Amino acid sequence: MRLDDELSLTERSNLMLLERQLHRAWGLGANVILSWSRCEDGVLVLTVPHYELAEFVTPRSGGNGGATVSTGFIEELISGRRELAPAQLDKVTRLLQREPQLLRLTRPLSGTRRESELIERMIRRYSISHIAGRAVALFDIVGFGLLSPFAQMTQLNSLSYSINAAHSRMLDRRIGVNFARSSTGDGFYIWNRDDGLEANTNLYHFMHLVLADNAIARGQSRAGSVPLLRTAFHVGSCYEFHLAEGLNPSLYDFIVGDVTIDLARMIERALPGQILFGEFDVDIAESATTDTDYVRFDAHRFMRQAQSTLSHLNGLELAGERIEAIRCYLTGERREDDQYSIRRLTIADKHGLSRNVYNAKVNIYRQSADPILLGLEDRVISRTPTQSTCEPGADETDDSAPAAPDTH
Repeated sequence: MRLDDELSLTERSNLMLLERQLHRAWGLGANVILSWSRCEDGVLVLTVPHYELAEFVTPRSGGNGGATVSTGFIEELISGRRELAPAQLDKVTRLLQREPQLLRLTRPLSGTRRESELIERMIRRYSISHIAGRAVALFDIVGFGLLSPFAQMTQLNSLSYSINAAHSRMLDRRIGVNFARSSTGDGFYIWNRDDGLEANTNLYHFMHLVLADNAIARGQSRAGSVPLLRTAFHVGSCYEFHLAEGLNPSLYDFIVGDVTIDLARMIERALPGQILFGEFDVDIAESATTDTDYVRFDAHRFMRQAQSTLSHLNGLELAGERIEAIRCYLTGERREDDQYSIRRLTIADKHGLSRNVYNAKVNIYRQSADPILLGLEDRVISRTPTQSTCEPGADETDDSAPAAPDTH
C-alpha cells in the first residue's frame, strides 16, 4: 500500500507494523478479517476462519451451542466501513462467540481521516466485501472459441489495450475509475473498486470509451487482431475478494454474485455488436464516503443520471479527434409525437429463467471525423431472427431518447 506525503513518519511506521500483523492474522488466506476498532495499545480485529463464515448462518442441531446469525447480519458486517466503535465490536464478538485479536502498535494511532482510510483499505485486502449496488460491465469476444490460440491471444491483448487506453483518457480528465478486471476466458468483467453513484456512473462512461477505442481499432485493422464485441452492463449485488495467491494476497480482485450471474445470462443472448443494459432496482450510496445515505435507482433513473454527466467526456480525443458530444440512451419505437418509447426485452436463459433487459445505444460525435455509433438500433433487433429469445415487453416512455433515429 502506498503511503503518501500526507502521513507523518510516525503514522507510516505504525501502518507498516500494522500491515505486517494483519498479514500474520490473515494466515495465507486461512482467516478473514471482518471488523476492526481502535484501542489504547493498537488495533482490535475480529478474525474468523474462512470456513466459519458459512457455519455462522447455518442452523446448529443437537443443542451443541454456537452462534447462529442471519446471512443479512454477516453481509452487514462486510458491507461499507469495517471500523466499529469498541462497544459495537464487543457486541459482535459476543454474538459470534469470538475473541478479538489485539494488534499492538508502538505508538497510539493519530486518529486522522487519512490514517483511518488507509487502515480500511488494508482491512479490506484481507477480507471479503459485500456490495449491494455494484455496477459491472462485461465485454465478450464474439466467436472466441472458434479462433486459433494465437488469434485468441491477439484479440484478448487488443481488448486489454482498449481498456487501458480508456482508463488513461479518463485519468487525463481526472474522472475517477479505480477499475478492476476479472477474466471470463472470452473477455473481462470490469468494475469500479470505489463505491457509490458517481463510481457506477463513471464506469458506464468508461465502458463507452472502451467500446469506442475498440471500434476505431477495428476500422484500422486488416488482420483480424481486433475483436468484435458484445457487451452487457448491469447493477446488482456481489461479493468481492482478493484471491490468496502463493504467500501474499493477490493484487487482483474477484467478484461473484447476482450481478455477475445476470450478466453471464444476458451475454448469452446478446447479438454481435449489441449493448444490453440490465433491468435493476437497487439502493446505491450517494457517495463513496458514506454508509447511510442511499438512493433508490432503477435502470431508467440511472440512465438519466448517466446522460446528465456525459459532458464530462467532451474534449477527450479519440483517434486524434476531440469529442464534441456523446448521447447514450435505451432504444425503443418511434411514437406519433416523434418521441421514443423504451422497449423492455425479456430473455430466457438455458436454465429456463427469464430476466428483463434493454437495448442500449451510444453515439459519439467528433469535430472533424465521422461519429462513432455503438450498439444496435431497435429496428435491427426487431428484424433479426436470432433475437427470437427476446420478446418485447411493456414499452415505457423516455423523453430523453433522440427525437430522430441515428444513421447507424
